[in-house]
Amino acid sequence: MGNAEATRERILAAAMAEFSAYGVAGARVDRIAKAAQCNKNLIYIYFDNKETLFTTVLSKNLLRVYEEQVFTPDDLPGYAARIFDFAMANPDLMRLMAWSSLEQSVQTPPARGAARDSKVVELAKGQAAGEIGTAFPPDFLLTVIMTLATAWTAASPFGPSLAPKSAEHPDELRKNVAAAVAAIVSTKNETG
Repeated sequence: MGNAEATRERILAAAMAEFSAYGVAGARVDRIAKAAQCNKNLIYIYFDNKETLFTTVLSKNLLRVYEEQVFTPDDLPGYAARIFDFAMANPDLMRLMAWSSLEQSVQTPPARGAARDSKVVELAKGQAAGEIGTAFPPDFLLTVIMTLATAWTAASPFGPSLAPKSAEHPDELRKNVAAAVAAIVSTKNETG
């Protein structure tokens, strides 16, 4: 890795820590530069502004999620359990996503919407094939699955601070998340 690329990676790592702690509005470029051991102006050369840096950090980390956590509509409980594990192991990313939602002035990375849309299409196909229950529309179903899988992270308002005893038992939580998703997507829940 060349010096420029190494510096850029240090900036992105420092920005991840800063943005996940303070959001865009509270983050300070001078703290990012100090943590990255680079000149503050270099950050603006690479990223133009603080908002672009935030979007770059979010995009890079979301890409990791999309690559490492393959969506499996044929095993939604297993997918939810893997997302649970990933979310619990990456609290900074969960806080970064929470800041992204709160600070709506920041541009949402296009890949995030595309990834969501492709998952909704896969869920609709599974429903049409009779493999996934149709009690809920696919977009609602995806939101429920992701919410259940990430509910116990530090970024969730109902997470470990409100349920400290359950957060001490991640294996039990993972099982409960998978069981809840299995119940929600079951074809036995069909109405009519």
